[in-house]
Amino acid sequence: MSSISSDIKPKKHYEILDGLRGVAAILVVAFHIFEAFAGGNRFKQIINHGYLAVDFFFLLSGFVVAYAYDDRWGKMGQWEFYKRRLIRLQPMVILGMIIGAIFYYFQASDALFPMIAGMEVWKVILTMVIGFTLLPIPPSLEIRGWGEMHPLNGPAWSLFFEYIANILYALIFRKFSNKVMSVFVLIFAGLLINYTVFGSKGDVIGGWSLNLEQMNVGFTRLLYPFFAGVLLCRLGKLIHVKNAFWICSILITIVLALPRFGDENSLWINGLYESICIILIFPLIVAIGAGGEIKNEFSLKICKLLGDISYPIYITHYPLIYWFTAWVVDNKVSMENGYLEGIGVLIVTIILAFVCLKLYDEPVRKWLVNKFQKRKVSLQ
Repeated sequence: MSSISSDIKPKKHYEILDGLRGVAAILVVAFHIFEAFAGGNRFKQIINHGYLAVDFFFLLSGFVVAYAYDDRWGKMGQWEFYKRRLIRLQPMVILGMIIGAIFYYFQASDALFPMIAGMEVWKVILTMVIGFTLLPIPPSLEIRGWGEMHPLNGPAWSLFFEYIANILYALIFRKFSNKVMSVFVLIFAGLLINYTVFGSKGDVIGGWSLNLEQMNVGFTRLLYPFFAGVLLCRLGKLIHVKNAFWICSILITIVLALPRFGDENSLWINGLYESICIILIFPLIVAIGAGGEIKNEFSLKICKLLGDISYPIYITHYPLIYWFTAWVVDNKVSMENGYLEGIGVLIVTIILAFVCLKLYDEPVRKWLVNKFQKRKVSLQ
């Protein structure tokens, strides 16, 4: 056992990957806004594959985690790794739950959320406190009626799986050689293809409820992209092209915006599309983004801003979406009559994320780093 400084020098950021995370986060918000007008019909949804941004985030996370930590395990122990990940992610998880609780009663809807109006305040507070830990809530205790494991802030389900991926990486997968990792990644790809192409849904939508079916979806969505990202980083097969950020931004926008393929009688076609996106196109985009360089100040500023607000956007936008969706459904608002309000929700979401970043996330993370990382710790 040795006592060494935990203040390991940070590596340079992949600015383009930061920027792409922001592009995908904004597309997620747009997807959820359009979803309010779709009436639950996934075949009519505009920005139809916006939910694939989550799978893209998983792949990005795997790549970045491997880049940041793969060569540090000789100087860093398990707890130091977990501590760093908690400092990076947990403050906004907590704030997202608080925002969800604040907005909860404003989302009351006879048609969509009939449980809200009569819900006891103590149950909302209890749900918020449990949400701080990211422990999932079973459907029997859910306070909204959609069966979500985090009913105050639905997208937190992906952070629950993100933490699982980090634990699996730290305990097991970081120790694997590239050959062994490749075998697992191929197995995970097979599981993904089996679910999307040969399954009964034709898509990867789901993962947010605490039941066997939804947990299967969650792990299917998590395992391939996260560990494919780890393997991609290790292999270092990056692609160098000019204007990489803008090319990748266009590619990810097209992938997420394309309409659904096939119909109820040919679900496998859309499943095949999603498998190709997750297994091939997303790694291609990340390889181009990581291999690109930013050579002008404007693009650098755009990437930095998008990267900074990407996580706050993702983890705080859904309470506004609940509210907006309830308004659309209760008032039977068409897209033609509600698109301006939808644009307003998008703008407010971005502003809220920026305010949360500057007034809360950055100061809190700075304080936590100063308190828990800038001191000597014992590492195994």
